[in-house]
Amino acid sequence: MQEKSGKKSRRQTGQRNRRRTGSAYERAAGFYLEQLGYEILQYNYRCRCGEIDIIAKDGETLVFCEVKYRSDGAMGNPLEAVDSKKQRTIFRSAFCYLAERGLEEAPCRFDVIGIEGTKITQVKNAFFG
Repeated sequence: MQEKSGKKSRRQTGQRNRRRTGSAYERAAGFYLEQLGYEILQYNYRCRCGEIDIIAKDGETLVFCEVKYRSDGAMGNPLEAVDSKKQRTIFRSAFCYLAERGLEEAPCRFDVIGIEGTKITQVKNAFFG
């Protein structure tokens, strides 16, 4: 919502900045995956169930990735930020992605990519659906 003066609220500006920051780090994670030989299929897949930051292919395996960024350790380890509720959301979203494309039988896994400062860490098979 905009104020009468046409200026954006602090909340809107903060959300837009977080989205922009998140998008930049998702692209960095995608580049990292590409360097490892992955094929990036989609960024920011959205459906009625939620969102998946990166969908990639590692050989014949579809990889659904959640990317978490922290500028430093003050807010905790980014890899620990994907709780069971978020895992369920990612799993349901992945199921929608697979169903939309008739890929229900495709091998897949769920990875978490943590970015802390400039260090990127990938946890393969971070959780199961």
